[in-house]
Amino acid sequence: MSAETDQLPPSAAREGDVYFATQEELANLTEALPVSRLVEVWNSFAGAPPFEDLKEVRRFTDRKTAVSRIWHAAERLGAQVEKDEAVIASKPAPAAKPKKAKAAPTAAKGAPKKAKATKDTTAKDDATGAKAPRDGSKTAQVVALLQRKNGATLAEIMDKMGWQRHTVRGFMAGAMKKAGYTVESFKPEGGDRTYRINA
Repeated sequence: MSAETDQLPPSAAREGDVYFATQEELANLTEALPVSRLVEVWNSFAGAPPFEDLKEVRRFTDRKTAVSRIWHAAERLGAQVEKDEAVIASKPAPAAKPKKAKAAPTAAKGAPKKAKATKDTTAKDDATGAKAPRDGSKTAQVVALLQRKNGATLAEIMDKMGWQRHTVRGFMAGAMKKAGYTVESFKPEGGDRTYRINA
């Protein structure tokens, strides 16, 4: 059942719905219904927005009371719907969000490819011709040790860097070679394994 204060547009009518415009029409439409059905209708309003103040009932004293209370609830509902529609109509339409730019444009088929930027933008070490390591990096610390006149012993590098023997050996064979340094490894008579970079 739906209350209707103005003419309902035909498109809004649904099959099986019953419409009424006055309390008398509601009374006529519900004559054949048992009073228990009117209790169910009332209880469907009670407690639901905007009917938080209405309480559920177990029964009505008579049919006239049931119809009257349901009619007043339907009127409130109609007024609330009109109020909500007025608020919606008064709000400006939200501005359309600007569309995000798509991914970088792709070159047309057959167009010449752009030259790739090279990674090798690091300054070169004047003495060795290798890439100069980043200041403060582990490589820079080790290079500073190895560029001393007598180089650095395995023990000194382990102590300075907090590494184990195998880490130092691996670093000399891998990272230093990859960075472009030629590391000389030697063992002075009666001394410890020593590494140095020759200019």
